[in-house]
Amino acid sequence: MRLTISVDGASRGNPGAAGVGVVICDENGSVLKEISEYIGETTNNVAEYMALIRGLEEALAMRADSIHIRTDSELLAFQLTGTYKVKAPHLRELNESARALVDKFRAVALSRVDRVENAQADALAAKAARGHRPTPKERTITLKEDKG
Repeated sequence: MRLTISVDGASRGNPGAAGVGVVICDENGSVLKEISEYIGETTNNVAEYMALIRGLEEALAMRADSIHIRTDSELLAFQLTGTYKVKAPHLRELNESARALVDKFRAVALSRVDRVENAQADALAAKAARGHRPTPKERTITLKEDKG
C-alpha cells in the first residue's frame, strides 16, 4: 500500500509552544487520517522532525510499504536526503530516528513543496502550536493490502 504523508511543524516563538500537523492520504488523494498534536515548548526545526516521525510511525501502523513524504521544510528535506549536514546534536538524533523509520519502507519518495501546497498540514500544526489539543479527525476506510 502506498500512502502520501504531508507533514509540518510549527512553533510560536523559536523556541515556543509547538505542534505537529500530519495528513495521510491514500493513492487516490483521499484523506485517511489527520493529526494535530501539541508537543510542548521547542523550536520549529524540532517540530518539523517530530511531525515527520509521527507521520512515519502512523504510516507503519497503517501497514504502508511505500510512502511519499511531502514537506515545506527545506532543512528537513535536505538533511533527510543528506544534501545538508546535520550539525546540531539534538537534530542529529531526530534525523537518525527518522532515517531508521524510513528504512522500514520498501519505497520512499520525498518532495519539498511550497507552503501553500502543504496548507492542510500547516493549519493542523499551527492549531496545535496554539495549545489546542484536539481529537484528530479520523475517517476509517478499508484498505486493500498489496499482495504484489
